[in-house]
Amino acid sequence: MNTVVLIKQVPEIELVRVDEAAGSVTLPSGPGIVNPFDEYAIEEALKIRESNGGKVIALTLGSDRGVSALRQALSVGVDEAILVTDETFVGSDQMATAKILAAAINKIGEVNLVLAGKQAIDDDAAVVPAALAANLDWPQVLFVRKTESISDSEAIFQRVTEDGYDSVATALPAVVSVVKEINEPRLPSLKGKMKAKKTKIETWAASDIGISAATVGANSPTKTLKAAAPPPRQQGELIEGETPDEIAAKLVQKLRDDQAI
Repeated sequence: MNTVVLIKQVPEIELVRVDEAAGSVTLPSGPGIVNPFDEYAIEEALKIRESNGGKVIALTLGSDRGVSALRQALSVGVDEAILVTDETFVGSDQMATAKILAAAINKIGEVNLVLAGKQAIDDDAAVVPAALAANLDWPQVLFVRKTESISDSEAIFQRVTEDGYDSVATALPAVVSVVKEINEPRLPSLKGKMKAKKTKIETWAASDIGISAATVGANSPTKTLKAAAPPPRQQGELIEGETPDEIAAKLVQKLRDDQAI
């Protein structure tokens, strides 16, 4: 049972700055952090390996900063780590990213399952897992909260819905994105950290996975024209009264006036 976990190195959101005049975003210079949702995907991959055998491979696309994210994955028990990096990939949108990752997964070969966090906190797009499945022509199960059963060829997952959850059976290989309710990520041990420092991280360029620059990087189908901070929230209104009943009556009248009820 071989599982690939997609991880992403993201900036610390509180350190990101938006230049309103230039319409651009300035990212912090530090190495960043592992996308929090991806930590749940890593943990689920490790649990599946513990019950079904095989190996877990962490895969990331980006610059050399991604090495720290991969080493964090190795420190908690991931078997192998691969960094996909190339100058031609800079500026890739979500669709191009999915295409690049699909090429890397095809190069790995003999993969039963791809796990990813439901979304990355830097863009909150939640597009890559579904687009990756489309590129691989594999089934997809998104926003999974529990693995009910799994073998090398099929699995049953609980998928979150607005009304609760559905149990979804799928053939494998498949692409699955997970939500934080699925597990509690483990912490790295000292032994794991030492091993992660010594483990070689494989690096693949565009030529290694057979990707042309024609549809990735600066040639991605979508472009960011301008960035702006969200407008500040309006200050709330304080409803006052002599008694709780009077305050409640004023609140109800206010909601009716605003056609909220």
